[in-house]
This record gives sequence, structure tokens and C-alpha cells, in this order.
Amino acid sequence: MKSYQTLTLAHDNGVLWLTLNRPDQLNAFTVQMARELIDVFGAINDDDAVRVVIVTGAGRAFCAGMDLTREGNVFGLDESLSPTLTDLEGDKFDAPAIVNGFRDLGGQVAMAILACRKPVIAAINGPAVGIGATMTLSMDIRIASDKARIGFVFGRVGIVPEACSTWLLPKLVGISKALEWLYRADVFDAEEGCEGGLIHSVVPADQLRAAAEKMARSFIDDKSAVSAALIRQMIYRSAGQPDPLLPHKIESLGMFHASQRDGKEGVAAFLERRPPQFKGKPSTDMPAFYPWW
Repeated sequence: MKSYQTLTLAHDNGVLWLTLNRPDQLNAFTVQMARELIDVFGAINDDDAVRVVIVTGAGRAFCAGMDLTREGNVFGLDESLSPTLTDLEGDKFDAPAIVNGFRDLGGQVAMAILACRKPVIAAINGPAVGIGATMTLSMDIRIASDKARIGFVFGRVGIVPEACSTWLLPKLVGISKALEWLYRADVFDAEEGCEGGLIHSVVPADQLRAAAEKMARSFIDDKSAVSAALIRQMIYRSAGQPDPLLPHKIESLGMFHASQRDGKEGVAAFLERRPPQFKGKPSTDMPAFYPWW
């Protein structure tokens, strides 16, 4: 993988450690960081050596939110535009002027993470505020250090939530808790996040990397990479369906495909009482119906 200015990547036998790397600025989010995150999550899809991604922060913070020292519009928006919903329809949605001047950068990052075919774990090592909190919502599991602090502080800054968080946060913690945290707009500790259902577990700071690594390995060992890729997309995209009909259709196609590929090896391994040797690759062996949306 190529190198980045605001991120560092370290690959360890299937696990990719992606570290937000602006420690002197508490890993504050910038336009460049957004572009680099979008790029790396796109590249991960075609890298079969990566089975799980763990995202963490360098130094004492995970991400302190948007870097507010930028000149002009600190959120990277083009104030000469007068956008409407119509500008986000059809081909206009991906037009460079819209992408670079109007569309929420955090949302673009969240969409890139959600489109990833690999499990993604957030190892929240310290303060995660604003986009630092909302970017983790598009990740699958959040493990936090006991030094972590979470803040959905948009009301204090006079803006609104971003990074698809008004869709994701209520699904994770319920509408009432999501609204409470957004209305309060304060910073709370990791234990409150755990009690509210946002954080999977809270561990001592010196055990965070080991805990995240252990979970990542449990996703990899003797598991099918293609199965994981399909499961991730099926779960996220089924959650928004009004009824179970489309999920039933996709599960039917998925079972038909998988049963003739990694599924055969899985059954054989079970019957022969041995570890499976799955060969499927998310880069080349996704079924013909993928993507179905």
C-alpha cells in the first residue's frame, strides 16, 4: 500500500492497523485526512492480504474533531455555491464541484467505510469528538480505552451531525439515547458510551491494542473472507429495508453462491474434523449478483 501524510498503515498477518497520524494536533480531521481515508478504504477492497481493519489514533487522542484552524470555511465547503437537494440527484451527486465543494466530507468517509468488504474495528484510544466520534459509527465494533472520551458536540459549535450519523447512531443506541447525546452536546466517558450501547467494551489503556487484535483474530481464524464481505453488506443494507422480502431474496442468492464455493470446503472440514482452508477472495470471487443495490 502507498504512504499517506495524515495516516500510517501497518500490516500484520491479515490485520491492517490504520492510525490517524496528526498527534501534535490530537489527530484533528482535515480535508486531506478525509481524502486519504476514502482512498485507503477503497484500496482495501482489492487487497486480499487485508482481512480486518483496526482504526486507532496516534498519541493520546483518537480524533479531536475537525481542525478548526483552517482558513476560510473550516469544513472545506465552497460558500459560493447555493446547493439544493436537486444538486444531489443523479449524475450531479458525483460531479467534482459537488463532491469537493458541497458534500459532507465526513459522510464521504462514512460511505467509503460502509462500502468496505472487510470488518472494521475502532480502537478508541483517547478523545473522539465530533467527526472523531461519528466516523466510528460506520465501523463495526468500537473498543475503547478507559482514557477515551466521546463527544457529539455539534450543538455547541452551531452545526449539525454529519458522517451519516443521524442514520447510524439511532440504529446503534436507539432514537432516545441518540437524541440525548446530540442535545447535550457534551463529552462523556467511555463507560457511559458502553452503557448506552455505543461501545463494545472498555479496557485499560495499555490493553487496548491487545483487545482489538484479539477480536480481529477471532474474525479471521478459520473464517471465510468472502462470507465476511457478504455478511457485512447484507447486515448494513438489510437494516434499512421496510420488510424482510429483499433480505430473503439476497440471502437466497448468497446461500446458492456460497454453498458451491467456500461452503463446500466448510462442510468438508466439519465432516473431516479439520480446520477449513477457504480459498475465496473478496477481490475476485464475489457472486454475480453483488452489488445488488
